[in-house]
Amino acid sequence: MNIVVTGGAGFLGSRVITELLAAADAGKLPHPLTTVISLDLSPSTLDDPRVVSHTGDLADPALLERVIDADTAGIYHLAAVLSGGSAEDFDLAHRVNVDATHQLLETARRLDSPPTFIFTSSLAVFGGDMPDVVPSNLATQPESTYGAFKAIGELMVNEYSRKGWVDARIARLPTISVRPGSPNSAASSFASGIIREPLQGIPAVCPVPLDTRMWLSSPNTAVANLVHAYLVPAERLPAWRVLDIPGVSVTVGEMLQALEAVGGAEARALVSEVPDQAVMDIVCSWPGAFDVDATLALGFAPDSSFESAVRQFHAEFVA
Repeated sequence: MNIVVTGGAGFLGSRVITELLAAADAGKLPHPLTTVISLDLSPSTLDDPRVVSHTGDLADPALLERVIDADTAGIYHLAAVLSGGSAEDFDLAHRVNVDATHQLLETARRLDSPPTFIFTSSLAVFGGDMPDVVPSNLATQPESTYGAFKAIGELMVNEYSRKGWVDARIARLPTISVRPGSPNSAASSFASGIIREPLQGIPAVCPVPLDTRMWLSSPNTAVANLVHAYLVPAERLPAWRVLDIPGVSVTVGEMLQALEAVGGAEARALVSEVPDQAVMDIVCSWPGAFDVDATLALGFAPDSSFESAVRQFHAEFVA
């Protein structure tokens, strides 16, 4: 059997593939795993004979028909145009985040055995007036193109699951921090940049007020939760398949305190405050805390603290 990972050549996708292979080696998957297929615009760089890389347009039906077949037991749909890129190019975001999601679901629908379908959503589906802690049944009211298209994706994936065409798990991920590498097109990219760059002696800019509250997860914890989503038995899941993945709730000011605790005062001094209204309009519309009792009961888990996420990044990429 195989598992297909869209966005499999990316930072998160590569780590998901690695953890899926480790889970298979440990006998944790509900089926044998012979191949993980990375489907992305770029080839996967993972060096494992069980990883097969396909490149191309995710909205291309012919490509999906070649990649997804009777041996496909699972699909991770991680590929997306991120928040900043969606704000800049509506049509591209619609093609990738809506049209390609629909095409992927249609391809999966034609399989005789419904595959497990993991769709990564975002807290950007929320906006408007919100309580301090968002309950699991709060209606979505996105205030960005990215959030709107993720909300559309949630509805589509859940409907295909309700019809029995896929076995869906819709993972609303926290903002990932600290993400290694270069800044990306997400409006929340600063949430990693204000930690990552100063820990490496590089100045960084904070574009939002320090009292902005954020819902965060380290990359390792996010990946562990995404793999766990595959393992949760379908009978334990609610009919509405959206799962608010646990995170830690911290203000940006508290994030900078964690930076100073790990990197010292000299690292904190490298962060300057330069308000950016375009970033604030998107990020400050997002919730900063969720009621995750239901997902905790299913075995999902957050980081112990944001400082632990900073120390994790420092140990792996700086020290």
